[in-house]
Amino acid sequence: MQATSAEAIRTYAAREYVEPARKSGAQRVRIVAGDVHRGMRLRNRVPNVCSVLGSRTFLEANGLAIEEVSGPPSGMGTRAAYTYRLLERAGAEEKTPAASEFANLRGLLKEAFHALGGGEIFLRRERQYFYDHDRTDSK
Repeated sequence: MQATSAEAIRTYAAREYVEPARKSGAQRVRIVAGDVHRGMRLRNRVPNVCSVLGSRTFLEANGLAIEEVSGPPSGMGTRAAYTYRLLERAGAEEKTPAASEFANLRGLLKEAFHALGGGEIFLRRERQYFYDHDRTDSK
């Protein structure tokens, strides 16, 4: 199975920048989108590289927090530079108690909606009941 370009960019950036910074004991790492683009020998994929470097998926997978983003006003260019803080625990981002409680609740009703045929079907049924119920009350 071939990895998507986003997965390939995440893997490259982690291997070439994040892991060496962790091994050297650095607290911060700076990644320039143009360097990743050139290093991977990509063509016309700078916006994709910038999106990946700023994505929550990349941050969480590598235990990073963005400290600064510099570069062009659009945020999409070869000069876009991302400065990350390496968090203590790899693969985890700093969380407030409220954020971690919310994370525990995510997906709580996934099985319930699945048993009902999915979220969209559940909502359609509820709307249908709501509108049918109003019609019988007004007569």
